[in-house]
Amino acid sequence: QVLLVETGGGLVQAGASLRLSCAASGRAFSSYAMGWFRQAPGKEREFLVGISGSGGSTYSGDFVKARFTISRDNAKNTVYLQMNSLKPEDTAVYYCAQYALSYVNSRSPNIGLAYWGRGTLVTVSS
Repeated sequence: QVLLVETGGGLVQAGASLRLSCAASGRAFSSYAMGWFRQAPGKEREFLVGISGSGGSTYSGDFVKARFTISRDNAKNTVYLQMNSLKPEDTAVYYCAQYALSYVNSRSPNIGLAYWGRGTLVTVSS
């Protein structure tokens, strides 16, 4: 059974940076792509960034631009989300997910998702 546990959320001020971590267990971590998603109150869950199993390829959602970056440490079975210049509208529950394949379908990043973490809340105050 795959277990994904997100940590690093909390309350920060606008303009701050925050790094979330997602520790995975249960199967060969480096064989599977990982992604970060978020869900703000009253909104649908949305894709932020993804990374291939090897870490050689990354994928970003249309609105992400350069503020959010994903990385992974396969030796530690952990994927990270670095968030910079946070804004109040970034307030949401952030989830990591593991894909069923080693890559992310960049055109449809919601396809192929296999496992989800429970999420970590990020609140950005103005």
